[in-house]
Amino acid sequence: MAQAMKIAIVDDEQDMRRSISQWLALSGFDTETFAGAEDALKALGPDFPGVVVTDIKMPGMDGMAFLKKLMSLDSGLPVIMITGHGDVPMAVEAMRIGAFDFLEKPFNPDRMTELAKKATNARRLTLDNRALRRELSDGSTLMKKLIGASGVMERLREDILDLGQAEGHVLIDGETGTGKTLVAHALHAVGAKAGRKFVLVSCAAHDEEALGKRLFGPVEEGGTMPALEEARGGTLVLEDIEALPQTLQAKLLTWINEQGNPPETRIVAISNLQEQGKTSEDVLRPDLYFRLAAMKVTLPPLRQRGEDILMLFTQFGEQFAEEYGCDAPQVSAQEAAQLLQAPWPGNIRQLINVAERAVLQNRRGSGTIASLLMAENDEAQPVMTTEGKPLKEYVEAFERMLIDNTMRRHKGSIVNVMDELCLPRRTLNEKMAKYGLQRSEYL
Repeated sequence: MAQAMKIAIVDDEQDMRRSISQWLALSGFDTETFAGAEDALKALGPDFPGVVVTDIKMPGMDGMAFLKKLMSLDSGLPVIMITGHGDVPMAVEAMRIGAFDFLEKPFNPDRMTELAKKATNARRLTLDNRALRRELSDGSTLMKKLIGASGVMERLREDILDLGQAEGHVLIDGETGTGKTLVAHALHAVGAKAGRKFVLVSCAAHDEEALGKRLFGPVEEGGTMPALEEARGGTLVLEDIEALPQTLQAKLLTWINEQGNPPETRIVAISNLQEQGKTSEDVLRPDLYFRLAAMKVTLPPLRQRGEDILMLFTQFGEQFAEEYGCDAPQVSAQEAAQLLQAPWPGNIRQLINVAERAVLQNRRGSGTIASLLMAENDEAQPVMTTEGKPLKEYVEAFERMLIDNTMRRHKGSIVNVMDELCLPRRTLNEKMAKYGLQRSEYL
């Protein structure tokens, strides 16, 4: 359940503060009152998790000066102004400065609640977007999202760190659902342009005319600047690069050539070709392809990532179990083998869907992972990948998952894990070392 948003109530009249606070508290808000703007400013910061309700006419710092100070601290903070009769022009000026809305005394309490709900919803969205932007600009956080102990994932992380430090353009390709956009964010976040603009444009989301304007301009009055200008000095990500029309490919190539070397703005092109046996090299003009693919990253399909499949399934299962307030499903040896053998045409995106449905099934107490895989593949029997693996690999992957899950459940208690798995300490230690499991990760 989402935590109640805070509402800071600022008014020099005690009765007014108390009545507003009581009414909003009854409406489910977490209120805090202040007798003046100076006191409120000591408690309010740029990421205050809520909104402000303030009177305009107050001794000392009045509401207008308070509003200007708040806007300088955080222009995205919703401020609801309370005004007396005849002060409406002042309230309109407050709106121009940045106030969220205003209420004229005497006001309807239901109107106050309605405005508070709108303001807190807007604030929650602002804070969520800020958190997302911080996350997408934090290289270490993004690299942690590229989960996996398989060799292909270790190489991918190394490639991202290497290419992130380079300045040339990059082409990312791979099957749908493998996380190409996440890798584009990571390349930007770990490189020298991390603090600069990151602009993403889908070439498949516009017709040729609209895409040309979005990339190169001109823009209509009041519209956003062209993406190539908006991303100047930073990173421009072009999703679905294969959908870029030939005429715009020529314009993009000219723009790239005019930038010089090293380029001021880096282009990260993402290819999402679905046709069997077709690549971005087949649909892009050669000179553009070789400029974009000077550095290339190919994301591995999930079916080639071995025991990462079980690691990801466990992690997503735990996340959904926490979200739905139930236990995560326990994976049997047979189900682990089925997860490892499934072809996963939708890759990680498909795995997330299966993990969520497995949690919902487990909450109802019915259904199996095998039935979900059959439904995903629309076959009478689970479709197995043609990339066969030795039995030893399946056994080791299941064994690692079992120890990992048990360590998580017992929060790193070696004694409890030994008891549940009937393993002597030396054997458990040897297996944990073999699978790269550290007790400190579970404490």
